[in-house]
Amino acid sequence: MACSSGSNTKMSNPNVSTPAMAVTPDAVDQKTSPVVFEIYGKIWSVQARLGQGVSASVYRVNSGRASSAVKEFQVDAQGGDYGYLKESSVLEKIQGHKNIVTLYGMFTNHNPFGVATHCLLLELLDALSFLHRGGYVHADLKPRNILWSADDECFKLIDFGLSFKEGHQDVKYIQTDGYRAPEAELQNSLAQAGLESDSGCTTAVDLWSLGIILLEMFSGIKLKETVRSQEWKDNSSAIVDHIFSSNAVVYPAIPVFHLRDLIKSMLHNDPKLRSTAESALINPFFSIPFAPHIEDLVLLPTPVLRLLNVIDDNHLYNEDEYEDIIEDMKEECQKYGTVVSLLIPKENPGKGQVFVEYANAGDSKEAQRLLTGRTFDATLEKYPRLQGSHIYTIILKYI
Repeated sequence: MACSSGSNTKMSNPNVSTPAMAVTPDAVDQKTSPVVFEIYGKIWSVQARLGQGVSASVYRVNSGRASSAVKEFQVDAQGGDYGYLKESSVLEKIQGHKNIVTLYGMFTNHNPFGVATHCLLLELLDALSFLHRGGYVHADLKPRNILWSADDECFKLIDFGLSFKEGHQDVKYIQTDGYRAPEAELQNSLAQAGLESDSGCTTAVDLWSLGIILLEMFSGIKLKETVRSQEWKDNSSAIVDHIFSSNAVVYPAIPVFHLRDLIKSMLHNDPKLRSTAESALINPFFSIPFAPHIEDLVLLPTPVLRLLNVIDDNHLYNEDEYEDIIEDMKEECQKYGTVVSLLIPKENPGKGQVFVEYANAGDSKEAQRLLTGRTFDATLEKYPRLQGSHIYTIILKYI
């Protein structure tokens, strides 16, 4: 799992006239679902990394038959910001020669935290809820132990080497430094001194680790030294508040107050006060339709299909028409698979768009193919035709 704090990107190719956007370094792996992004009305799929230097990487990207190249500079890497400004400045001034690469656009990505994180959090909490109901503690939750499965189209927890049955802890030293809960820290210290703790650790240690992971993803920085400091031990809540107040403007599409409260509920020093995985799943953060920003780079395959240009605003506020449209849309969409839920938000984000959740991603993909260009209630549905087995109009997932 990768997390980037920001990047500058430029795109060039003599065969393409439409600029694209940034990609996250290290995200391109042929064993995983392809990274895709949207810019200026086109969906681009990152095919491969062509090269990588100290501060920049170059990727081959496709949109249908169009092919191009994207060069990404990491602003927090050595010389990244300077290299980006220098090269873009030169290229802008020397365009127009057939033997010099054409620059089609530049873009700064400020938003690595988005739809992928929303899906990640849902699926990790679901996995922990299942694990904890069985009485098991993972005991080593950290970014390296979270993988994306292209085959199953979901995130997976790995490495259960330190796991144990709650109440039967047979491992004295658990969790990784930086993601270790206070009670596990105390237990480890006592074990080093040849002493034993009065009570073993519980499933609450996993929620602590998840809270730290989320806070790192939101802030874009590693918090290992922060969580080990006396300041954190004295007033972690104030530190979390400061991190969110510093980044709230960067993530305007995220209901940050709910996310902040969710993270804080996982980071109580007293494990008995900490949120459980099941209670976290019903946090208000998940009840708000999550609108992806155009700079969201990873569109994860999910069973949710987004339909555009279906409903006019005046239909949203006529309750009878609104209910009729929902029923008619559900009936039509059920022709292509089992519909779990159907949502049409009346307010932004997502106002007037139709979100259909199918039982599986395959049905959603088939529905997208068959519904493209169809008319519904005399309204032309302008669903984009997308290329690639993992590129859908699916961008959201609701419970």
